[in-house]
This record gives sequence, C-alpha cells and structure tokens, in this order.
Amino acid sequence: MTRPIIGISGSVIIDDGGIFPGYHRSYVNEDYVDSVVQNGGVPYIIPFTENDEVIKAQLDNVQGLILSGGHDVDPHQYGEEPLQKIGATWPARDHFDMRLLKLAEENGIPVLGICRGAQIINVAHGGTLYQDLSYRKELTLKHMQGHTPDLPTHGMKAKADSKLAQILGKTEFKVNSFHHQLIKDVAPDLIASAKAPDGVVEGLENKAGNVIAVQWHPEMLHRNPDVAFMNNLFKFVIDNAK
Repeated sequence: MTRPIIGISGSVIIDDGGIFPGYHRSYVNEDYVDSVVQNGGVPYIIPFTENDEVIKAQLDNVQGLILSGGHDVDPHQYGEEPLQKIGATWPARDHFDMRLLKLAEENGIPVLGICRGAQIINVAHGGTLYQDLSYRKELTLKHMQGHTPDLPTHGMKAKADSKLAQILGKTEFKVNSFHHQLIKDVAPDLIASAKAPDGVVEGLENKAGNVIAVQWHPEMLHRNPDVAFMNNLFKFVIDNAK
C-alpha cells in the first residue's frame, strides 16, 4: 500500500552564531517528522514562502496537512493591537499557514493544527486569542511547563460526542503544555471539543470532522507509552489522506 504524503508547515530559524550568523534555515522540529513516519505516512516539510502560486503548488502535492507550532499569531489578524506580553510575531507566516489551511479545506484533505496551528485555525475562521494567559481574568493553570516535553502535566476533557474524543478513544486524559497564548472566542463555525480544568479551550474541530486542532503537543508525546493514544491524531490525518 502506498503511504500518503503528509505536509508539515515549516518555519525559519535564524543562526545566531557559528560561521553563518544571521543565516536563514527552513525547518520543523523532528518530532513532527517522526510522528508521521511512526504512524504510516510520508512526511514532507512545506518550506515557508510568500509566493501564493508556490503555496498552492505545495499544497497540491500533499494528501494531508499538519500546521506546526511557532510564533505568536499577529493580533491584527483578529482586530487587536499588540499588548505588552505578546511574543514574537511573523505576519508573513500567518499568511502562509492560513493560505495552506484554506487550500486544504477547499481540497477536502484532513488537517491537524498543533499549538500555534490550532490558534491559526481559530483565527482564520474568525475567532480570537488572549495575547498572554495573564490577560485572562479567571484562575488559570500553568500552561508552560518548561522542560520534559514528553511529560503530560495537566488534565484535559474532551466532549463525549466530539470527533476528537472519537479519534483519541478517551474523554479524560493529561497533556503536555507549552503555550502562553490562549484561545479566547471560539470561531463561530468551529466546535470547542476539549477544555483544560481551568476552562481554557484546547481542542477545536469543524463540523465536517476533517479539521482537528489541539493546543498541546502530541508530536512530543508520540514515544511515551503512557499516552500512546496521542498517535491517533496522526493516524487520523494519515488514514483520511486524499
């Protein structure tokens, strides 16, 4: 059986030392690649570009899409000015990821958004974000655990009738956490499918069930036998690839 090609949206890292300081390199974290391979897909890194024609050609060559983590989403994308605690933004990458998402949805191929990718999906559909968790008035858990990326640190509850719960085979579990921005207003055409114990929305899906977004990092958990079911998120993209 031919393995489906799964595109992973790439970012750019800039060398801050060595013999090429300031040199730009296209990359994704290796855990994304390994997670796709482990679960039966062929990973292709989709390198960042500002050329819309190239973005379309890139998307036409994959059968499933993973929107990876990275920069904060530019608040102008959801009608706000930047507040004091926002991190580094990159509007051109916002456009790149949103363009990939739009084309994937038009082509009907499955999408998995992870961390920033989940936020991109929400904002692209008309939702908003807290620019930093400190701007949320309610008591908020620690959502930036620091080290040990493969260690789940806080609880999560998925809606029993959600596509996410169906994919994972569970409604209650623990996740790892590496984000300082939070989903605020869920986009009107998306469903909040999972929440942390503090009420923060960390899972989203569309009504068709072919776009899934999670705020945690399942790619960092793919080798942890205690949460092996996280691999089902990658199997969802691979098994439904078109």
